[in-house]
Amino acid sequence: MTKGKLKWGILGAARVNERLLPAIIEAPNSQLVAIASRRAGAAKMTLDKYAPNYDGYVACYDDLESLIADKNVEAIYCPMANEEHAEWAIKAINAGKHVLIEKPMATKLSDIDAIETAANKTNVKVMEGFMYRFHPQHQHVQALVMSGVIGDILSVRSSFSFLMREARMYRINRSMADGGGALWDIGPYAIHTLRWGMGLNNHTSDLPYLEPLSCIATAKLNEHGADIVTNGILDFGRDAKGRARFGQFDISFERSRKSEYELIGDKGWLKCHTVWAFDKDVPVISWGNDAGESGEEKLNPANHFVLEIEHFSDCVLNNKTPLLSFKDARGNCSALQASIHAVYGASK
Repeated sequence: MTKGKLKWGILGAARVNERLLPAIIEAPNSQLVAIASRRAGAAKMTLDKYAPNYDGYVACYDDLESLIADKNVEAIYCPMANEEHAEWAIKAINAGKHVLIEKPMATKLSDIDAIETAANKTNVKVMEGFMYRFHPQHQHVQALVMSGVIGDILSVRSSFSFLMREARMYRINRSMADGGGALWDIGPYAIHTLRWGMGLNNHTSDLPYLEPLSCIATAKLNEHGADIVTNGILDFGRDAKGRARFGQFDISFERSRKSEYELIGDKGWLKCHTVWAFDKDVPVISWGNDAGESGEEKLNPANHFVLEIEHFSDCVLNNKTPLLSFKDARGNCSALQASIHAVYGASK
């Protein structure tokens, strides 16, 4: 392994490369050395589009197996179709590669178990790719909650949407049971922010996620059985004082771009206005409480994709534990599956 830099390969020419590929190049402890796609010429086209100055320095493959076999590749980013994540992640892990898997890690709990078993056997690092968790604005949210300014969190609301364009229709051309639809696409963010937000109640720096007990949900399904719009409620049970804790989410491919969450406590509320922050966006966190205090805080811009790559590379290079665990991945997958089952039940 090159001292100070982790050599990366990208397994697929997915749209997310618009943000992820430049991030690998920009992160100070990473180096892009290969990209592959099953579509002839797509890997080189992706490289030329997002990093034209690196043509000739990055190997471009027209099959995925060649990248996995490339001895120069030490870590692999896997942005394949949702239902393919487990298959290709395990192939990469068995080849001794560290793997960052685009969310969701997998669509089945048994697949997450299989990925973890393979990773333990080959002693490699694996993490689910929730880039938003690495933006400093969420550390600021955590600090505000720990200060007690909004009290104990009893409700979390999340809203994620974007208007589906023709180029993205492949995301809804199969049922939710087969990895398609909004719940497997933007739903992971909605569910993750609810679980993370509820976990902030622990008021410690080491924050476990709180897992829901049950879910109800309703959705608009297309002809393939993929959800286009979904609304749901997660029941997080009672707190130590017997108070109800619920998380509400709404996701949509029919509305304008939106990515926010709101924490509501027994003393006040707090809102993160833009979870999908671009690198030049000025993050805004607003809050208020029953004591009449309020604030709107504008933070420094940051590139959470670069910070995610830098974190994972650091974990590999210095043998550290990734921020996002297999336990977390299982919790999110379980909540997503419960939401899907609730949608199918409600649609009958």
